[in-house]
Amino acid sequence: MSRPTRRLVIAVRADPVICGHSGEARNLAEVALTRGFDDVRLLTWPIPALQAAGLPLKPLDRLLPYSPGITVERPEAVGDYRVPDGRHLAGLTGRLVELLAEPVPTVCLSMYLVPHTQVINDAVTAARAAGFAPQVRTIAKAVGSDVTNVIRSCLREGRFGAATVLLTTFLASDEVVAVSEYTRDEIIASALEVDANCGTSFAEECRRRVTVSYPPIDSSAFLDLDPAAVDAALAKRGLERDKYILFLSRVARAKGIYDLVIAYGQMRCRDDVKLVVAGTGPALEHVRAMAKEDDRIVFLSDVDDDEKPLLMAGCAAYALPTKPEPDFVETFGIALAEKALAGGGPIITTLTGGTGEAVGDAAVIVEAGDIGALADAIDRVVLDMSGEERKDLEKRARAHAMAFDRGAVFDQLLPS
Repeated sequence: MSRPTRRLVIAVRADPVICGHSGEARNLAEVALTRGFDDVRLLTWPIPALQAAGLPLKPLDRLLPYSPGITVERPEAVGDYRVPDGRHLAGLTGRLVELLAEPVPTVCLSMYLVPHTQVINDAVTAARAAGFAPQVRTIAKAVGSDVTNVIRSCLREGRFGAATVLLTTFLASDEVVAVSEYTRDEIIASALEVDANCGTSFAEECRRRVTVSYPPIDSSAFLDLDPAAVDAALAKRGLERDKYILFLSRVARAKGIYDLVIAYGQMRCRDDVKLVVAGTGPALEHVRAMAKEDDRIVFLSDVDDDEKPLLMAGCAAYALPTKPEPDFVETFGIALAEKALAGGGPIITTLTGGTGEAVGDAAVIVEAGDIGALADAIDRVVLDMSGEERKDLEKRARAHAMAFDRGAVFDQLLPS
C-alpha cells in the first residue's frame, strides 16, 4: 500500500453527534479529497464516551457514509479509571503523534478549542521533541461555545487562569479562525477583559491574527430537491406541504423552543398549520410534557440528514427564535443557512449573536424573547404574506446562503 502524499486531520466531535460542527468536519473532509489530499482523517471520540456525555446523537444505523479516503478514528482510552478524562485525551493525542511520525505533509484542523486544539498542540510538541520532524501546519477554529460557554464562564467566575490557558492554546496554532464575525468580536472582547485583569496582551494579537471562516455546507444536498421526494417524505410523517411550521434544531432553551411552543398556543394560524419540533436535546422531554395536551404539535426525534432538507422545503415557515443564555449564544446558525438553501416557507428568527450573518436580509426578524411578536410574525407569514413576497424571500435567502457552500469555504480556509 503506497504512502499518502498529503494528509488532513480534523479533530472534532464528529458524527453521530448532532452538532453543526460535526457537519462542518464532514463537509471539509469531503472537499479535501477533491483538493489534493489523499488521506483525510476525523480524529474523534469513542461512541460510548459520546453516549455517556449525554450529547444528542443521530441514529447509528442511519449515518451517511463518508467517501473512500476519509477515515473516522476513535482511539480508545489509555490508562485506567484513576485518570478519568485524561485517558481519552491520551488516546487522541497518542494517535495523532503516530500519524505525525510518518513523513507525510499534514494539515491539522481543530474545532472546539477545548479539548481538540490542546490535543493537536500537545501532539505536535511531542512529535517534534521525539525527533520526528513533522511537516505540519495547524489551524484552530473557534466555534461558538468556545467563547460563549468556556471563556465567558471563566470570566464570570473570575477564573482568569483558565481563560489565559484557553487563549494561549488558541494562539499557539499556526492559523486561528473564528466561525463568524460575531465570534471574532467576542474573542477580542474576552481577550481585552483578560488583559485588563492579568496584564497580558492577547487582544492585540487576536485583532491581528484571527480571521473568519464560515461553516461549510454541502449545498448540493439542499438545492434542486425533487418535489415528489418532498411530498413522499411529508406523507410518511403525516404532513402536508405548507401545512406546518418547522423547528429543526437542537431542542434547548437557548434555541427558543419554549418561546415557540408558548407562541404557537397564541397564533391565529394554529388551526391551519401544525408545529413540527424536529430534533433532540436537553429540553426535549420537558417540551413534550408542556405540549402533551396539544395534538397539533408533532415531535420528530429521528430525522436523518437525508430527510432534513425535505422537511425544510415543505414547511409553511421555519422558526428558530434563538435567544442568548449564559451558557450559549447562537454564534452563526448553520440550520438557518441550510433552510435558506432548501427553499420552502420564510425563515423567522432573531438577531442573536451571528444569526444576521447566516440569513442576511432575507428573513423575518423578531426580538429575542418576545413571544407576542413571534406569534404575530408567524401569523403574518402564514396567513397574510403574498406568494410574490414569499418567493422573493426564498430567492434572496438562497443567493445569500450560497456563500457558505463547502467548496468556497474550503478554498478560503485552505488555499491551494
